[in-house]
Amino acid sequence: MNSKRLKIGIIGCGTIGREIARACQDKLYDKVDLVALCDIDEKKAAILMGLLKKVSVLKLDELIKKAGLVVEAASANICADIVRRCIKGKKDCMVMSVGGLIGNEKLLKAAGAKGVKIYIPSGAICGLDGLKAAAIGKIDAVTLTTRKPPKGLAGAPYLTARGIDVFSVNEETVIFEGNVTEAVKGFPQNINVSAVLSLAGIGAGKTRVKIVTSPDYTANIHELEITGECGRIKTSTDNVPSHANPKTSRLAIMSAIATLESIVSAVRIGT
Repeated sequence: MNSKRLKIGIIGCGTIGREIARACQDKLYDKVDLVALCDIDEKKAAILMGLLKKVSVLKLDELIKKAGLVVEAASANICADIVRRCIKGKKDCMVMSVGGLIGNEKLLKAAGAKGVKIYIPSGAICGLDGLKAAAIGKIDAVTLTTRKPPKGLAGAPYLTARGIDVFSVNEETVIFEGNVTEAVKGFPQNINVSAVLSLAGIGAGKTRVKIVTSPDYTANIHELEITGECGRIKTSTDNVPSHANPKTSRLAIMSAIATLESIVSAVRIGT
């Protein structure tokens, strides 16, 4: 094994973790070595291990110790803890459950102080490069409108707490309006893109989110509007949901793989 190749450890063997693992041994086979997997469901990790080559299933701390880059693809509930452990172990980390960083933004400063790099893919949205550039100047407002079919929102804590049955909705309906802090708490598996926007822009308290559903929707659609010193930016991204998990857009998985490719490439394109 070439010691210069980046050693990858993946925490979380669900839809995103599986696709990243496959990409490590397919598209990126000549640049990275996938060395370890970890999942709270050991059976799930073992099944994925059986589909790959020369990969071990390890406990969380063992994986962090062995990997050069830790990929968090688990859940918002444990995202901050994983990042904290990576910082302690001085290991770089790529974060997929970005909502878990909202309220824990101090971890990003702690990472910088330790020389640890935290990579956050743009996910299932376009326009992040523009937002990052606009943030060099003054931004007046950032608004995200997300449109998802009912099955892409079912089971969200916000809906459960209010007794909202999204499958009973028979027309286009706004089911949530608020800021990013409120959105990621109420929809931890559905609105990670809003967390990414808030970290790149004006913060979770000021970034506005609207979630809309309709039985007629067949795609996960993210509409972004930014106004400020740069002018006005509007983007719309119509995402194809993952076949394995309708709560995850296919572009979010592709974005993660593209981020890995950027990390190990000599040329980086985009802001």
